[in-house]
Amino acid sequence: MNISIIRYILGWVLNIEAVLMLFPCLTAAIYQERSGIYFLITMVLCGGIGILSTFRKPKNTVFYAKEGLVVVALSWIFLSIFGAFPFYISREIPLFEDALFEVISGFTTTGSSILSDVEALSHCMLLWRSFTHWIGGMGVIVFILAILPNIGGGATMHIMRAESPGPSVGKLVPKVRVTAKILYQLYLGITLIQIVLLLLFKMPLFDALCITFGTAGTGGFGILNSSCGDYTHAQQLIITIFMILFGINFNVYYLLRIRKPKEAFRCEEARAYLGIVAVSIILIAVNIRHMFPSLLESFHQAAFQVASIITTTGYATADFDQWPEFSKTILVILMFIGACAGSTGGGLKVSRVLIGVKEMGREMRSLFHPQCVKVLRLEGKKLENTILRSVNAFFVTYALFFFASVLIVSLDNFDFTTNFTAVAATFNNIGPGLSKVGPVCNWSGFSPLSKYVLMFDMLAGRLELFPLLLLFTPSTWRKNF
Repeated sequence: MNISIIRYILGWVLNIEAVLMLFPCLTAAIYQERSGIYFLITMVLCGGIGILSTFRKPKNTVFYAKEGLVVVALSWIFLSIFGAFPFYISREIPLFEDALFEVISGFTTTGSSILSDVEALSHCMLLWRSFTHWIGGMGVIVFILAILPNIGGGATMHIMRAESPGPSVGKLVPKVRVTAKILYQLYLGITLIQIVLLLLFKMPLFDALCITFGTAGTGGFGILNSSCGDYTHAQQLIITIFMILFGINFNVYYLLRIRKPKEAFRCEEARAYLGIVAVSIILIAVNIRHMFPSLLESFHQAAFQVASIITTTGYATADFDQWPEFSKTILVILMFIGACAGSTGGGLKVSRVLIGVKEMGREMRSLFHPQCVKVLRLEGKKLENTILRSVNAFFVTYALFFFASVLIVSLDNFDFTTNFTAVAATFNNIGPGLSKVGPVCNWSGFSPLSKYVLMFDMLAGRLELFPLLLLFTPSTWRKNF
């Protein structure tokens, strides 16, 4: 274990976080809010520790998969702890576990909140709360790879794979650093387009920034108590479209950028994802038709909620907890499916679902034709046994921790729907669940134990389980001889 390089990268994470806190400080200055001082205090603390940790670059910068997984998991934990300080020391969120819950929910792009009155927060706190979504959406380590050369050489791919969601992550170009730059250029470009469109449709600048940060990171922290319910239909439509766009694998946008549209449109995962979205919207719109004055309105509401749930964004324009059971069941299924691999969305990922379906089909065929050899392919490429093994291991680990979390959270004695969807919403980085954690409710009623379990679930879900679990494995910290 190369501890020195882990310390060095963690130092850069804190340096980056200190710089990013300039944005809420600027917001506080514009709105003349005293809360900005708490961001300055945290910036000094972050920057001081970060500078001390990065003052001298380690002589040995080589690291392997284990160091990559560990540094990603620790980075997200450190990022969250320091990110919670402004909320806590300002007393705008008085309990530290609540402040930590809110920030972890932000960085992991979950969007679950313990706040009953969001509008009571100062503007700088609201901006930081939403901005954490944008930071966490693409990943702060990916950003560091984009700006810092020669960290670990070719081994940086271990870091990108540990932080990027999906069963397999590849390089867009031969160099990992250039790949990271391309990803952030695409991310920033689509973000700016949404901000401009919302401004053109007369959304206030502050609202446009915060809502876009949440949409881009597929996070879902609203700045109004109604989430997105008070915005115009045109503004809601823009948010719907961009939620769906940010749920698509960024490789598709890269192919469009280099003028290979045929390859982009052949993306099997993206086609399956858009197909699931379309079918879900139609089924729900028909099912809720009687609840709205027109079929167009039911389609509008269905489209927004489907886009929000499958991309794990978590915004809401309606209380879908009051919808018929058929519609709610579809939404719960979408919670588990999630968006595409290589997007900012959470969940199991469409690619894993596709691989699971293909494996099931192969197993069914083998029952009738035992001697038949069927090669599984995704995106036209052969699925290697290593990928199939990792997907199977992920499903098993996911199920074990999911039901263990439901069991622990049930100690609070809430109803099963609340417990099950609370874990589903945090583990899949969704935001709202059903019943007592529905779109018009908050998460403050859970005990401190349940909140820490749900925080673990949010981090584990965002980091695809294994980087976080590795921290608790004794062999991780043994010296290699």
